[in-house]
Amino acid sequence: MADFELRQITLPTGVTLNVAIAGDPAAPPVLLLHGFPESHRTWRHQIPALARDHFVIAPDQRGFGHSARPEGVANYTPDKPVADLLALADHFGLAPFTLAGHDWGGAIAWMAALQNPQRIARLIIVNAPHPLVFQRSLFDDPAQREASQYITAFRNPDFEQFLARIGLENFFDTTFAKHADPALLAPEKPAYLAEWSQPGAMTAMLNWYRASIIQVPAPGDMPERPPWLDAPFPPLGQPTLVIWGMQDSALLPVQLDGLDALVPDLTMVRIADAGHFVPWQKPDAVTEAMRDWLAARNG
Repeated sequence: MADFELRQITLPTGVTLNVAIAGDPAAPPVLLLHGFPESHRTWRHQIPALARDHFVIAPDQRGFGHSARPEGVANYTPDKPVADLLALADHFGLAPFTLAGHDWGGAIAWMAALQNPQRIARLIIVNAPHPLVFQRSLFDDPAQREASQYITAFRNPDFEQFLARIGLENFFDTTFAKHADPALLAPEKPAYLAEWSQPGAMTAMLNWYRASIIQVPAPGDMPERPPWLDAPFPPLGQPTLVIWGMQDSALLPVQLDGLDALVPDLTMVRIADAGHFVPWQKPDAVTEAMRDWLAARNG
């Protein structure tokens, strides 16, 4: 028996999302956002644990999993998934809620929390960089710039042709799996390939990168520095838990530098023996950190 229910929910933003739901709707709400190249299954270990005393909502974000895949890069600018998550909260009549995000889900969570402090009471971030820290690091830290060159590759309009040549299974083995524990990934591989092989699925997922305004200079380039990188940036007002797998080879530990100045009410949990996909690489550590922090915050 599944630990959660799956529903197809049509939102006023024009998309239908596949949404995992668990727990008592009267319990404190927690909304979980996954990243690339996953789905609600990112949180498969956390959903049942959190549902013991929370109402848990974990959508496949637009373009991912079994949610709608609208055509065109413009449908994946960050304001669109932010609107989706707020519409999803409205659908369930949520009062201020806890928002958690990993990878791209974390990027959307940072943006949503900064823009909607009246809606989002607490924030949990898992291996997802603050927008200012990330963009600064792409200009100032050569190692992070080098590690982020995959973004430029994903933005290439010919990338789908490359995938067609090598095959999705080869992409899984050579690109995705190198950032995670192959032994943990092996039993999950069929589910990933089934999601990715749906018509238009890879293009929809890649369009998240193509729609982003983040600049990724090539190694050695000296582009003009955006003025906002050195201007005052609004602090995040919500209590925030940041969980970080310290062996992440795509988002380096530099992403934690200076974060306390931008997030005054910050709790940091570093997991030394995990990489980027820490929610399922070290699920017990992530779940314990989330539950302990929420309990301490009456969340």
